[in-house]
Amino acid sequence: MGNVMDLNLVVLSGSLAVAPELHEFDSGKRRLDCLVTVRTVLDGRRRTDTLNVKYWDPPAKLLRKKLDRGTRVWIAGTVQRRFWSSLDGKKSQLEVVASQVVYRASDLSLEGFEPDQNVSRSGELAATTT
Repeated sequence: MGNVMDLNLVVLSGSLAVAPELHEFDSGKRRLDCLVTVRTVLDGRRRTDTLNVKYWDPPAKLLRKKLDRGTRVWIAGTVQRRFWSSLDGKKSQLEVVASQVVYRASDLSLEGFEPDQNVSRSGELAATTT
């Protein structure tokens, strides 16, 4: 059977469904919570998914931007299942844990990258951890 390597990598391009919420914790950690709408066409059928995205300790440069509903974003990260207990019993939900969030001014350009990041051509995203 040999060694099997699993890969948990997600790259999304979509729009913010609502303005993101920033949570600051007593530990000094910060988390940006986003709902991202992703539209796809598969086998001629249109589909819209809204995904929970958690971005721990986002860079100040991203937080200075006015990110509102409808802002186009690229997100790179991993999928994680979160578990909790409620009055109805145990629950779980899949969410994306972002390693990078980049806002897009339009479908043709990326903003938020520093010149030394891994962008080789306009419109190409490299998933790097910040």
